[in-house]
Amino acid sequence: MSKKDFKSGFVAIIGRPNVGKSTLMNHLIGQKIAIMSDKPQTTRNKIHGVYTTDDYQIVFLDTPGIHKPQSKLGNYMNQSAEGALKEVEAALFLVDVSEGIGGGDRFIIEQLKKVKTPVFLVMNKIDKIEPEQLLPIIVQYKDLYDFAEIIPISAMKGNNVNTLLEQLTKYLPAGPQYYPADQVTDHPEQFVCAELIREKILHLTREEIPHSIAVAIEDMKVQDNGVVYIGAVIYVERDSQKGIIIGKRGDLLKEVGKAARKDIEALLGSRTFLELWVKVKKDWRNQERVLKDLGFRHD
Repeated sequence: MSKKDFKSGFVAIIGRPNVGKSTLMNHLIGQKIAIMSDKPQTTRNKIHGVYTTDDYQIVFLDTPGIHKPQSKLGNYMNQSAEGALKEVEAALFLVDVSEGIGGGDRFIIEQLKKVKTPVFLVMNKIDKIEPEQLLPIIVQYKDLYDFAEIIPISAMKGNNVNTLLEQLTKYLPAGPQYYPADQVTDHPEQFVCAELIREKILHLTREEIPHSIAVAIEDMKVQDNGVVYIGAVIYVERDSQKGIIIGKRGDLLKEVGKAARKDIEALLGSRTFLELWVKVKKDWRNQERVLKDLGFRHD
């Protein structure tokens, strides 16, 4: 096959919080680059995942879940997700069929009507319902929007994901290979490492903590012995949250570090020494300057 026949393009994965966008991204890429948890609004930035074959390259954008914002960070997340729709060849609108259509889905459909991008209705979690339940749900969605394709999948189990890829390639224009074949994301390693640390905190805490934390990598270097040293700061909004993250005798922080290091070593392919600190940055989610320092930018 000649290079002039090569196809490439950008595809946004959108949907309300917690429908499985990051799970789908990781399955498509075959490697963990987007963090997952059962907490809504886990993804805060557009995560770019790169899928390459001999014939085509798709750059997937895993967007934050579109929701009713409660802070400047929430506004940023919505603008990030909605902005992604204007720069792609196709959009995958992911819905959770086990929950049925909701107000959040209807809100997103209204946003989709503002753009000309072809939209796939990707019906996730089909493993959680009986097959005969699917058709009435499809009819409900078809009444609201004229989708380019409708594809039922299970992102967790991989059911029908290959069909989704096959259909996507029909919408890709002829284009260059933007990234090397072995590159799976365009985010720097520091970003992915920070996200992996945040994921462990999401798993190990509850109530207001998940939304109140941010993680910044302050130092990352390869030492003489080949071990990668990473120094990271976990930011919280209140002193009481700092105590929760550290835990009794530092137990929770140790657990976070141990679990994060395991994933980071798999990502980097190197032994890692991870050092964590917890600092209070009051009301950081509403401070424009702090949000920019932490990498939340509209560009």
